[in-house]
Amino acid sequence: MTKSRIELGQIGEKLAYTELTRMGYKVLAQNYRCRIGEIDIIAEDGETLVFIETKTRNKTETSIAKEAVNIRKQHKIAKTALTYMKNNNLMEKRVRFDVVAISLKESEPHIEIIKNAFDFEI
Repeated sequence: MTKSRIELGQIGEKLAYTELTRMGYKVLAQNYRCRIGEIDIIAEDGETLVFIETKTRNKTETSIAKEAVNIRKQHKIAKTALTYMKNNNLMEKRVRFDVVAISLKESEPHIEIIKNAFDFEI
């Protein structure tokens, strides 16, 4: 991954964190990593444990950010979420998978929070 892609991702994650906390999410972890994969943000939205993937695109890219979370990525996120839950004794929690899609095409970033972006039985 290029340095500019890493920096773009970091900008997006900061914007997502700010928007999620403004909306009342309680962030529990950022950039959670295990041998299976990574989850950008883990938070609670009320009583629900939420695993959040952020996707950021800049003005030179034509693909839509939310489309980047394909089925392969969904499986990886779900398996990583299961590891987090097992390691933190959270298997009884209600779970949701959200995607935060960020577009930097305009002068102000456009942030879209997609709740229940995909489902997996855990």
